[in-house]
Amino acid sequence: MPTLAQAPAADQRTVLPLERTVSSIPRPPSPQPGDETPAKWEYPSPQQFYNALVRKGWETPEESVETMVEIHNFLNEAAWGEVLKWEARDPKVDLDKIELARFQGKPGQLSPKARVHLLAAYFFPSQFSSDPPFDRHDWVVLRPSGKEVRYVIDYYSAPPEKDGSPAFNLDVRPALDSVGSIKERIVVAAEGAWKDWKKREGERR
Repeated sequence: MPTLAQAPAADQRTVLPLERTVSSIPRPPSPQPGDETPAKWEYPSPQQFYNALVRKGWETPEESVETMVEIHNFLNEAAWGEVLKWEARDPKVDLDKIELARFQGKPGQLSPKARVHLLAAYFFPSQFSSDPPFDRHDWVVLRPSGKEVRYVIDYYSAPPEKDGSPAFNLDVRPALDSVGSIKERIVVAAEGAWKDWKKREGERR
């Protein structure tokens, strides 16, 4: 999403597309006078994506970059959809005016919830997966009221689909930065536990 170099990397053999895809994720206007910021975030082109990977020192087959960009874009669209589900729980929030103010990738930095899950997997391996998330993002959402809400997103690999296509699980939730977010997390967790209990009861009958 940020501005990245479009020039080919050193020793690059494959010509990669330079076109960028416009996301469905709204962004706030720039506070800088004269800066015509697009109304929605743009994803990096395959060339920009590859350059970013090279800069980080990650080995990436050039022929796989375009597929990786498609997966990257798909996951972020799915994450935004999950964010909107959380925001929709507040009837006073106008979803059409929700914007993604900023974001930060934190690969390798486990969220507190991911750490708890890994600890649970150590003691209860049959109930919890021991695979850590392969990526983490922190997104700051701007509401029409001017309030900012930080969301934590853990990206997990899942068993592939029947046709061999890769599958993923996203754990999207508001960060525990405020009393309101803590209450919302507790309510959602309680609702999930209630649904699971009702399902088990239904299966027993």
